[in-house]
Amino acid sequence: MRLTELRVERLRCIDRLEVEVPPGWSAFIGPNGAGKTSLLEAVYLLSHGRSFRGGTRDALSTIGSGGFSVFGRFRHADGREHRLGLARQGGRLEARIDGETAALGSLVGACAVVCFEPGSHELVDGASEGRRSHLDWGVFHVEHGFLREWRRYQRALRQRNAALREGAGDDALAPWENEMAAPGESLDRQRRAYIDRLRPILAKTLADFVPELGTANLLFERGWPEDRDLAQALAEGRQRDRDRGHTRRGPHRADWTIGFEHAPRREHLSRGQAKLCALAFILAQASLHAGALGDWPVLCFDDLASELDEEHQQRVLAVARASGAQVLLSGTALPSALAGPATELSVFHVEQGRLRALL
Repeated sequence: MRLTELRVERLRCIDRLEVEVPPGWSAFIGPNGAGKTSLLEAVYLLSHGRSFRGGTRDALSTIGSGGFSVFGRFRHADGREHRLGLARQGGRLEARIDGETAALGSLVGACAVVCFEPGSHELVDGASEGRRSHLDWGVFHVEHGFLREWRRYQRALRQRNAALREGAGDDALAPWENEMAAPGESLDRQRRAYIDRLRPILAKTLADFVPELGTANLLFERGWPEDRDLAQALAEGRQRDRDRGHTRRGPHRADWTIGFEHAPRREHLSRGQAKLCALAFILAQASLHAGALGDWPVLCFDDLASELDEEHQQRVLAVARASGAQVLLSGTALPSALAGPATELSVFHVEQGRLRALL
């Protein structure tokens, strides 16, 4: 998969930017606050419908503008091409595919972009919500029907939570629990199948990135006891859920962790090791996507040179080169690991949200 054109308006510090993205690798270089990260953020928005920086979508708009828009043209490995757009105006978010209004889920399914950025370590040592989100993005792309089941489960979960806050009795809770059970079990099966496919890819990548930690394993916690089906777990937890006003068990509480022979808990990892584990997970997901769909996602690296030492930059870039994927990098300077003729590289200078080709 390759991004061939990008247009951005009123996103962060970018008032208006248009660029034909060359094949191969592209580096966007400039001072802090120039708009480099915002450019990668725009590409990521088309694939995820949200920013990798977190926060609300309203915060993405240039101050005083009231909205933003992003357009990208993507070409798939089989020759198919899609024109994708995402805009926010007046508090409303609108997605478009090939000029037609589309559901956000359809937009997210039409392209694939992964990104490693300074906050990526939170994928390993942060809250479980971020890990679930990354996991589900991958499952969504390779497991048909995942989004339908997720939406069905979320609707029933909201209704059960509302009933809990009202102090509803068992007779009122049981129908919503029955409605949650089938899609909840389905979500769990699809996540487990995905984890099983991801595990050997991730283990190999981790062995390259953090060999000092020993053998790695990807562990999955489904969000309720293994010896109960979901309907039983919900029924048994009714009173405690009433006391707390929300549903404590279910796939919405799922989580995963990476354990090592010499660092069995995430708390045992240094900040640098957590970054490398997060990057390994992101690249493993990209590899699984390519294996399942025949198309590598676009790989984005934001400020790679400041996040990793040169040795680990070399290891990461070697994986990216071997994949044949399109790579977009940003930074205040070119990563030293890119020195030499081994990579077809285009370089752009970014300043005050404007772009100028250097190489």
